[in-house]
Amino acid sequence: MARKIEKLFKSYREQLLHLAKLYAIVEVKGYARSAKRLTTAQLELLLIKNRIKLPVNRSSDKAIAKQELKENTITNVYLSIAFIFFLGCLITMRPYIKNVVNEVKFTYVAEEYKEPKKIKNKKIAKKKKVTEPEEFKQNYDNTISLNAETTSNLFSDLGYDLKGVRAGQKVKPIYLTKLPKDLKTLGDTKKKRELFIKILLPLILAENEKINEDRKKLFKILSKDFNTVGERVWLKRRFKEYKIEDKDLAELKERMDIVPVSIALAQAANESGWGTSRFALEGNALFGQWTWSKKGIMPKNKDPNQTHKVLQFQILRASVRAYKNNLNTHNAYKEFREKRAQLRQEGSPIVGLELTKYLKAYAAIGEKYVVLLNDIISNNSLTDFDKANLLPTKLKKGMTL
Repeated sequence: MARKIEKLFKSYREQLLHLAKLYAIVEVKGYARSAKRLTTAQLELLLIKNRIKLPVNRSSDKAIAKQELKENTITNVYLSIAFIFFLGCLITMRPYIKNVVNEVKFTYVAEEYKEPKKIKNKKIAKKKKVTEPEEFKQNYDNTISLNAETTSNLFSDLGYDLKGVRAGQKVKPIYLTKLPKDLKTLGDTKKKRELFIKILLPLILAENEKINEDRKKLFKILSKDFNTVGERVWLKRRFKEYKIEDKDLAELKERMDIVPVSIALAQAANESGWGTSRFALEGNALFGQWTWSKKGIMPKNKDPNQTHKVLQFQILRASVRAYKNNLNTHNAYKEFREKRAQLRQEGSPIVGLELTKYLKAYAAIGEKYVVLLNDIISNNSLTDFDKANLLPTKLKKGMTL
């Protein structure tokens, strides 16, 4: 029987399989149903176990070894492909996993720092029996000013550092309402400036993010043939916000745009003495904006003929918003807006050093002011932050302290 089979089948393995089927070996049928592939050695063992004579014309040990090596190689190739695929998925998912970890850490630390303040605010609300009004109309009189050390520790606990941001790390949405009163006492100039940038960076990015969201909504509305009542009301409010009386949509598109982070940081640093001026510490006035009618702080030793005050704000973010509104609406900065719109049209990035020359009207020293801004931007590598983004978090309004 074995010799007849040898003539029918060239392959030794085929001979073994035929014998197994011929003698109806149960184990082989079981493997066939489970789609598992038996090796030549396994087939031989099953036949011997069932007392079936093996074919005389057996493959040499070398041939069997070669066959098994081939089978093992195929298995190893499949395993290698599976491992490479898993590794690729892990590398692809790494940024997502990192963001999730950062968000969990941010939420945990944020709640830890915010907890005492929540209790305090609850007591105040109960005493006054009022509900919180809309954004920037809240009563922030009872907010506390964290000292420089506590602020630094908070940033450290959250893993928020400028080196990481420069390398592409997203900025934690931590919104301080006031500057540390002891900021000027920090002996190390570099540390003082870094802390100032860390405080302002999330505030500036948050306002730019809001403007970008408004721009998306504007272009969506303009792309439609018919607008809802809600969309028309929204447009009316934006015309008022950007001080456009004739409802010129082209003008609205030009005015509704971001201010480069590097410019905002440089102007805030110059106007507030890196957060140490009296106006900044007492009135959250970061950009030295003047007022003749609104609440403000009277400058010391000013010219008797001048009646202006420095505009003050309840919180730092309100100062940032007012500053951006000033650049986006005042006639003195029309060229600034036109150049920004040109960069948009060309598809070029909106960076600070491209636009500083259009801000000479911001200060009385004119061209010297532009040189000063450029020096601050270059010496402190502020253009690194023009591409910075906020870390998305479930705390929609971030962490306000």
